Amino acid sequence: MSAVLLAFSRAARSQRLVCSNVHLMQRYIHSLRQDKAFVNGQWVGARQGATFEVTNPVNEKVIGTVPDMDVNDASEAIDAAYAAFYNKQWHNSTAKERAALLKKWFHLMEENRQEIANIMTAESGKPIPESLGEITYGNSFVEWFAEEARRIYGEIVPPPMANRQIMLTKQPVGVAGLITPWNFPHAMITRKAAAAIAAGCTVVIKPAEDTPLTALALTKLAEEAGFPKGVINIVTSSRKNAASIGELLCKSEKVAAISFTGSTEVGRLLYKQCAHGIKRIGLELGGNAPFIVFDSADLDKAVAGAMNSKFRNCGQTCISANRFLIQEGIHDRFIAQLMERVKTLKIGDGSQEGVQIGPLINHAQVDKVTNFVEDAKQKGAQVICGGRQLSDKGALFYEPTIVTHLRDDMKLYNEEIFGPVISVIKFKTEEEALKIANGTQRGLAGYFYSTDLNQVFRVSRLLETGMIGVNEGLISCTEAAFGGIKESGIGREGSKHGIDEYVYIKYLCYGNLE
Repeated sequence: MSAVLLAFSRAARSQRLVCSNVHLMQRYIHSLRQDKAFVNGQWVGARQGATFEVTNPVNEKVIGTVPDMDVNDASEAIDAAYAAFYNKQWHNSTAKERAALLKKWFHLMEENRQEIANIMTAESGKPIPESLGEITYGNSFVEWFAEEARRIYGEIVPPPMANRQIMLTKQPVGVAGLITPWNFPHAMITRKAAAAIAAGCTVVIKPAEDTPLTALALTKLAEEAGFPKGVINIVTSSRKNAASIGELLCKSEKVAAISFTGSTEVGRLLYKQCAHGIKRIGLELGGNAPFIVFDSADLDKAVAGAMNSKFRNCGQTCISANRFLIQEGIHDRFIAQLMERVKTLKIGDGSQEGVQIGPLINHAQVDKVTNFVEDAKQKGAQVICGGRQLSDKGALFYEPTIVTHLRDDMKLYNEEIFGPVISVIKFKTEEEALKIANGTQRGLAGYFYSTDLNQVFRVSRLLETGMIGVNEGLISCTEAAFGGIKESGIGREGSKHGIDEYVYIKYLCYGNLE
């Protein structure tokens, strides 16, 4: 181990205990439930003592409280990350050392899958199988970037003169501020933090106010993995303080990069704030994904893909299919088969066996979904399935819904719904479908189903999105470059390109060589 990590590791070694199996079992019972934030290796409250409640969207009961931190608390976290990067020499740690820590973190998260899933389901409402699926997905980023840490290669470039040598190296940018959403409280943290840490950056994480407990559980395991103080910091806050903390992260001279996943509206604001310091920024923003089914499609596969893409996390995913464009020759059969599948969905408390659809995350989201459906109805659309709140199950439940006969003056036609609503638009020709699909400033993901090989290659080229599922409704994986075009974002996460957001290229010119 290098001298860079030696000082960090001594304190950690002195605290390790040799425990019996019984002691270990007792230790892990509810051990990941934290009620403090994590700054400079310490579990801390807000300086002003403020807290806010975290509730279960199934019944709106309080399941925990966490610190309601403000800009002063966030500033301390930034200082800690900055000191760890420069003063404690984290930027000089070796790729092998960083990879070893990430691997420890990965294994601890694998060992604690069920407890993390229970926490995630309790605060987000998603069914346990989906929570476990997210953990598999989120953990895979830590494993992937542990491996990628040792493959951040530079280049030797042929020089224009015989007495010169040109070298390009990659170096970590510094402190990275990570602002993550509530819909994937595990995977959105690991996808960002693992890449940043693998590159040699330190991080300050601001999780969403609806789902901070999952973030704190992951941080607890990172602490156990032995990350040095200040490398990982987590700042929790309510909505009241979220905007000011986000602005501080964007404008602080000690923060070198920002990564944000969330709405286009907030992303646009952060982008503007980052201009103050010409800061490195990665944005994964809102989508308006088209789901096109051509007449040649395999109907069974198209319906299965629609269900997978639309109803995962109750439709609350940025790459969820939003506008269903169905060609007229297959339209009626597709709708009939889709309705049969939708009506079989089991709705309820995600902690109960067999539940497939949980609640929406909060009242604002329920109001939005309700407003969109009512707007469409008033303008002539037909709700052929669902279309109402399920108050008997809870205040935040909305029935899986299919709406047909959409027009271009309806909100469902033009805006991202982020809920369990399928909006169907009938089309005649491929050109018409592409015009509708591309007629938006959002360009995150798109899907289409066809068995015509010429059409597959043609539509893949012409569809204006950063990611495309061709005869496939589930496209996310660690190995793929995740990101959009237009107003859906900047940069890519996951894949070998995920490292690029956290390194810069340094050009070295060695001259006057004999």
